[in-house]
Amino acid sequence: MIALPPFFVSRLFCLALFLTIAVPTTRAAPDFKEQVAPILQQHCIRCHNDSTKDGGLSLETIQSALKGGDNGRILTPGVAEESLLLDYVAGPEPEMPKKGEPLNETEIGILRNWIKAGAVWPAEHRIQEAQLNDHDWWSFRPLSQPALPELPAKEQKQVRTPVDAFLLARLRQAGLNYSPPADRRTLIRRIYFDLIGLPPTPEEIEQFVKDTDPRAYELLVDRLLASPRYGERWARHWLDVVHYADTHGYDKDKLRENAWPYRDYVIRSLNEDRPYGQFIQQQLAGDLLKPHSPDGVPATGFIVAGPFDWVGQIEISEKLIEKKITRNLDRDDMVATVMNTTVSLTVQCARCHNHKFDPISQEDYYGLQAVFAGIDRAERSYDPDPETASRRRSLQASLEKYQGEYQRLDTRIRKRGGAELERLEAEIKQATHAKQGQGDEYGYHSLIEKSDKTPKWVQLNFKQPLTVEKITLIPALDNHNNIGAGFGFPRRFKLEISETSDFKTATVIADHTQQDFPNPKSRHIDVDLKPQNIQYLRMTATKLAPRSNDFIFALGEIQVFAPDGNNLAQQAQLTSLDSIEAHPRWARKNLVDGKYYQSLNFNTDITELKQQRDELLASLTSADEKKLLSQLSGKIKLTQANLDQLPDPQQVFAATTDFPAKGNFRPTEGQPRPVYLLSRGSEKAPIRQVTASAPNLIDELNGDFQLKDPDNEATRRLALARWITSRDNPLTWRSIVNRVWLYHFGKAIVDTPNDFGKMGAKPTHPELLDYLASRFRDEGQSLKDLHRLIVLSTAYRQSSRTSPKGNQLDGDNRLLWRMNRRKLEAEALRDSVLQISGKLDLEMYGPGDRLFVLEKPQHSPHYLYQKYDPTTAEKHRRSIYRFIVRSVPDPFMESLDCADPSQITPKRIETLTALQALSLLNDQFMIGMSVFFAEHIKAQSDDLTTQISQAFQTALGRSPEPDELKILKTIGEQHGLKNVCRLILNSNEFIFID
Repeated sequence: MIALPPFFVSRLFCLALFLTIAVPTTRAAPDFKEQVAPILQQHCIRCHNDSTKDGGLSLETIQSALKGGDNGRILTPGVAEESLLLDYVAGPEPEMPKKGEPLNETEIGILRNWIKAGAVWPAEHRIQEAQLNDHDWWSFRPLSQPALPELPAKEQKQVRTPVDAFLLARLRQAGLNYSPPADRRTLIRRIYFDLIGLPPTPEEIEQFVKDTDPRAYELLVDRLLASPRYGERWARHWLDVVHYADTHGYDKDKLRENAWPYRDYVIRSLNEDRPYGQFIQQQLAGDLLKPHSPDGVPATGFIVAGPFDWVGQIEISEKLIEKKITRNLDRDDMVATVMNTTVSLTVQCARCHNHKFDPISQEDYYGLQAVFAGIDRAERSYDPDPETASRRRSLQASLEKYQGEYQRLDTRIRKRGGAELERLEAEIKQATHAKQGQGDEYGYHSLIEKSDKTPKWVQLNFKQPLTVEKITLIPALDNHNNIGAGFGFPRRFKLEISETSDFKTATVIADHTQQDFPNPKSRHIDVDLKPQNIQYLRMTATKLAPRSNDFIFALGEIQVFAPDGNNLAQQAQLTSLDSIEAHPRWARKNLVDGKYYQSLNFNTDITELKQQRDELLASLTSADEKKLLSQLSGKIKLTQANLDQLPDPQQVFAATTDFPAKGNFRPTEGQPRPVYLLSRGSEKAPIRQVTASAPNLIDELNGDFQLKDPDNEATRRLALARWITSRDNPLTWRSIVNRVWLYHFGKAIVDTPNDFGKMGAKPTHPELLDYLASRFRDEGQSLKDLHRLIVLSTAYRQSSRTSPKGNQLDGDNRLLWRMNRRKLEAEALRDSVLQISGKLDLEMYGPGDRLFVLEKPQHSPHYLYQKYDPTTAEKHRRSIYRFIVRSVPDPFMESLDCADPSQITPKRIETLTALQALSLLNDQFMIGMSVFFAEHIKAQSDDLTTQISQAFQTALGRSPEPDELKILKTIGEQHGLKNVCRLILNSNEFIFID
């Protein structure tokens, strides 16, 4: 055994004791993902994320946490005492979190030990709000077709379509059953309004009531679905959701003249029963999928159907922050329209912060904005005929080719001209600019007259007599009624001079009052005088110029020349019999301001200069070059002539990348604008640029677009369209099925049609919804087949009568133990009144009908409904063809709960008000149509009793009861048949559908 020296043993003991005191017992560092991240997620990340950054601090990543906030660093790895994070959350009254419960001691201890251990935080780990990772919600789950419920034999006998199996199963659980079937008169009226929005005629009702064919109802449904009226009816529902209108909205609310091709596209698509996936894809990227078809371009009117900020887009400078705000809000509307409509998600709630309830981050939201970063709301041209489109493309390609060859040859020749050619071109350019129209101040315009024999005069008054050698009259120019140059120049006129301003004694110096003077167009008219003293000069039009259906006197300029060539006219004071003072275009003072229209070739100097240039170029060109130039010129003219013979392209207000710039509103030309993630949604606080994408909230569906060319804006829209219409996207198919159900039953399976998120309603019949959605998705995506499945069910054919048991167990009728009684929508009511009164015009498509008088359209239009007389209108088409104004809704339609076109309307708010009763009784439309209704009835019989019965049959589809006939006969005898008809059109039976 080895013996150690005593002093060595002593030192070894001391060392062991020192190590025991100096080295604490080691503990395992807290696991970041399992222990630390959940604390930060629960208590901190709501306010301290990359978007909101309260106090300038984000705790999403290790990089942002180490960077700190406005008060400096909050985290010092390894040194807990220097980490402000602990100071904020610890203590008897912790400063953080500002909202919610404070951290408990265990949580504070975990944070402290984590910091002491070095604050290890995996670089790839990003902390997000809890809801962003929670995809476990009914609408996000995969869509599959559930099995039909098993029913006892009694209920099974009531099953006509699978719809009944699901409804009866729920009713049976609640101790309820279907109500008795509706009678055939009620059923035909119901199905007519549901599918085509018009009432059946008495003849159609009688035929259906007496039809013994067991398939009579089924055949009726098929006939209505095949009617063109079906598309008109159901297009109105779709246009509600996309907030379509024919004006821009906002403060100026200017006319949107060519919005209607999109409306017509929707009608056509529904009538053709276009597969729903194709319908959606066309509306998002039809200009890419089928650019030269009747539907490709108009379909994209869907994206831009909402309001357009005229002031923000056109008048506000590109340099101002307000322009960025305008564009942000514009894209926000596009995102909301598309996502609310197609997948029933309120993604717009993530514009300023992560969605508070659904797994939609701000980055998801701005990724959707980036999809639309390359387009604007504007007019664009398209050829509805594919052959015309192909022919136009071919001719334009040829024209560009010939013009390019001509230009290259012409450039080579011009280089030979040297300084001399440059001098001539410069002088021509200068002369052209000098003689071109100078602004808008083109002259004087009299008041308008109905007769051309009303004399008009304009007069120059000089302070003292002046010596004059020549007077020149210069015609005006205006394109009203395609008149152009010579606009308003009188057919007969005279020039007079006088020594007094009242012209009681006058000398005629030019007389053209005996026969019509040829319109001079842009030619100046000179009146040569021997040098003569003039103080007062008057031009009198004795026969006015025609305009459209009226007559005027207009003149561009009067020049009064002294012998030395100076124009003295500007020294004169001007007076006239009358004047339209519409500055700057028309004003009395414009007659002597030196500004007037002149054609480019008016000045002979220009003609001479051009001749010199052409002669120089000819001397520099060889014979072969002249021949080639002549050939190319001929080809250009021929190709242009062929282009001119093609029908003009149509215009549609749609999503576009190319349009004529207007003010500060300029096209992207296909190059998407950058889109940034904005802190708190503020354009002043961009965080980072984002790429186009869709939300990653469906586990089986990737929202990250794999684009070959990310800068191709159209492929962004197509990628989103394919994401929406993917069979793996359960939201799309559930959404559309729910909407169709709503319009048939008055209540949807999910009562929030635009919100399938966690703040929306849950489905009353989730298995039924999934059955319909999966079958719709997998069996052709036919809306008409979906209608058949619903309206052929026993549930749809029920009576709407209530029962005490049903009211007690299911007062809201969510389980559909009876049919819901519904009020006619404004459009259906108006259309029905028109049909019954014999005034309905079934002409389809085209520009909207203006049921108002339009005034002052140039600035902020005035839409005056009170000046429109429905009794004298040329035609009354269906309400789907109304010209819809955002800022000033039609008062009659608005009183009947018509959708607000400035708002996305997933379902209309149905009210019963005194104003509705007053409108239906006293509006000039209802009064006028009641008169037409009565005249229509009178033409069939002279007997009042027969007339009342016929009116009842026409409006309500049945004969009046004896007591009803007695009351109405008394009213008819006292107040006339028109008031009987007026009362019938105000009856509940007419206004409601049972």
